[in-house]
Formats: sequence, C-alpha cells, structure tokens
Amino acid sequence: MNICYLDYDAVLHDGNVFRNRTKGMTIKTPGRTFFEWMPILEDLLAPYPDLQIVLSTTWVRELGFKEAKLELSEALQDRVIGSTFLHPKIVKAEFDTMPRGMQILGDVERRKPTHWFALDDDAYGWPARYKENLIQTNALLGLSDSAVQEEIREKLAQIYHFGNAH
Repeated sequence: MNICYLDYDAVLHDGNVFRNRTKGMTIKTPGRTFFEWMPILEDLLAPYPDLQIVLSTTWVRELGFKEAKLELSEALQDRVIGSTFLHPKIVKAEFDTMPRGMQILGDVERRKPTHWFALDDDAYGWPARYKENLIQTNALLGLSDSAVQEEIREKLAQIYHFGNAH
C-alpha cells in the first residue's frame, strides 16, 4: 500500500484561506480560486493507479470527512481511503494541538503503508527522521510550482521503480 497524505490549503490552491462561520471558506488572494491546481495532482498521480490518498487537511475537521472528500475531483475521490483525523483512538483535543507531521505519523503507524509521502506547506514540528517523506509546498504557489512537481515525480519514481528502497 502506497499513500499520499494530502493537505488542501497551499497545495491544491493558494494558502491564504480563511474560514468564517457565516461566509464559509474564502481565499483572500485576488484572482485565486479553490482547487485550481487539482488537475496538476491528477496528472502527476495518473501513471500510479494504486497510489491511495489519506486526507491530512483541516478541511476534514472543519467540514467533515465526506464533505471534504467531495471537494476533490472524481479521479482523486476514488483514491481517498480515509483521513488522519478519523480514527476511534484519536483524542480530538490532543489531535488539534499536535503538529501536522505528528498527525500524519500517527496515521502511518496505524495504517503501516509500504511507502508514503505528504504534500503540505506546514513543516513545523515535522519529525526530523521523516523529513524525506515531506514534499513541502510554498503557500502562494502550491502544486503550480514546477520544482514541487518535479519533487513529486522523483518521489513517485523512487516508490514505483526502485521497489523497496525505503
């Protein structure tokens, strides 16, 4: 089992996102739209049909798992097998104060994927031992950054063409 842990903000769209109880989600950066870089991820993952996705985005916490998953294209929805937040052993208060890397690592320990990597802009508190599993995006560029796209291609090639190198 190979997994991509997927954040939404600053990955699939501009990271300047705010949540408002009345207006919902909004992007403050002029000219930016939600999920505008999603087709880039679809294209990058297309050659690897067995790669699965676990949602590591706060959208799951804000909207619920089903609603957050429905924001994705059908092609990406079909890959989603869960989220870092949906586990019966998770204590919500602890989860909310935990750095993203630790949230993901907890899920990795439960699922035990063969290979995994995370797409996220947040490297705060990321376990040093697992830095190679994080592909960090820029808050303003997300997946539109060609350097990030190349890093994803390299990670996928490493996973799929070099067998159990890690």
